Amino acid sequence: MARRSAQSVLKRAREQALREKRELKQAKKDARSARRRGEDPMDADQADAESADAEPADAEAADTAPAEAGPGAGVE
Repeated sequence: MARRSAQSVLKRAREQALREKRELKQAKKDARSARRRGEDPMDADQADAESADAEPADAEAADTAPAEAGPGAGVE
């Protein structure tokens, strides 16, 4: 198995931190939206957790694809 350079290890760590930050931000948005609709935010969080379990094993590629679309992509 090939060794990774220090730069690639750091790059992966930065990407992981950004991914976690995006996920946290989205979870906050989902909870806020659920509160506005009158739902229990914990129920919405549990539904999000269940859908996260169903994601493909290669979630890294799925997470980076929308970010590359540019600012404002997907905003309705």
